[in-house]
Amino acid sequence: MHICIIGVGYVGLVTGTCFAEFGLDVVCVDNDGSKIESLRAGRVPFYEPGLEELVVKNSREGRLTFETDVEKAVRESLVIFIAVGTPSSDEGAADLQYVREVASTIGRCMNGYKVVVTKSTVPVGTGLWVEGLIREAQTHPYPFDVASNPEFLREGSALEDFLRPNRVVIGTESDQALAIMKDLYRPLYLTETPFVLTNRVTAEMIKYASNAFLATKISFINEMANLCDLVGVDVHQVSRGMGLDGRISPKFLHPGPGFGGSCFPKDTRALVHLAREKGYEFKLLESVMAVNQRQRELMLEKIEKAAGDVSGRTVALLGLAFKPNTDDIREAPAIFIAQQLMARGARLRAFDPAGMDNARSLLPGAEFAEDLYDAAEGAEVMVIATEWNQFRNIQWDRIKGLMKSLVVVDLKNIYEPARMRQLGFAYTCVGR
Repeated sequence: MHICIIGVGYVGLVTGTCFAEFGLDVVCVDNDGSKIESLRAGRVPFYEPGLEELVVKNSREGRLTFETDVEKAVRESLVIFIAVGTPSSDEGAADLQYVREVASTIGRCMNGYKVVVTKSTVPVGTGLWVEGLIREAQTHPYPFDVASNPEFLREGSALEDFLRPNRVVIGTESDQALAIMKDLYRPLYLTETPFVLTNRVTAEMIKYASNAFLATKISFINEMANLCDLVGVDVHQVSRGMGLDGRISPKFLHPGPGFGGSCFPKDTRALVHLAREKGYEFKLLESVMAVNQRQRELMLEKIEKAAGDVSGRTVALLGLAFKPNTDDIREAPAIFIAQQLMARGARLRAFDPAGMDNARSLLPGAEFAEDLYDAAEGAEVMVIATEWNQFRNIQWDRIKGLMKSLVVVDLKNIYEPARMRQLGFAYTCVGR
């Protein structure tokens, strides 16, 4: 079966590569010629563990190709995935301009029956809207179906999430489209992956509801951590005691500086905007967003309380990406903290294993270190903002010889407070 992925960003490239790994013939299309040339040469434009190797393998074996010619790709494919960006508008709604452009292009290029699948995160009702756009753009009334197949890929573990998912959601009103979609995912049936087969609007809502709920869990445990700090309770013990309850689960109960990235902030805002459009005030999610913003500000206060006035002082910041195993700095709490520290006159020495190139334009005047020890050289306070594995085994005796003063603010709670204080550090963490 030939399939086409339009949009070779994070979601599109992972989706196309993994479908090729399933044995399908996949063409990934993008209007960025330099990106396509890089992919043809086996170079992935972002950091995702294991992806580049899989791209090279499937390209070499002839199942995965990259094109700028969208018309050719659409005509040769039975299934077309829309995987373009849906960023937030100024009002918080999902901006569907790229989806609109792609849908109209598909309609103009159609030469027979196609299944058009929205893989991008889109508001409830987008499938019907896309259907209308395609129909308006057609030069000949070819039959087609539109399906919703939301992605649930975690940056840093996207291949695992696609190849061994905890569920696949397919939304369509067409038996023919459903049969084709199930055929695409046939390898996952063999591993007994749960499938949620529903209509389009429900599939679209499942995606938003999932991300909004996870964002809510993060904001909740951050609120609990702040309270634990005030009453002398260890939030790690609280979250463990909660998480052992099967109704709650331990996932996403890890306190820190708040959520960021390309999904949770954007999707939570979009769901709140959708509610407002329908005349409903989604107070819980509005609070989730407010708590998340305040958490970043509270972490900044925590740093200033531990280090004192940061003006003129050197701060070693470990971590810039919003989470480990990615170079994604979109809405990363670490970037907000870095910008605010510099605005207060701090001299910032930052290190991130993957995110520094993306961060340079957002942090003019910052120094970017070669490694974490280079970042610590001459620093008067160290801030851990992302839980990369290499930050979990810092040689603290070596750090003692590098820092001017032994102040450590661990916003990800990687280390045990008693042990750090025993080593001689003025150690601050979150909710412990």
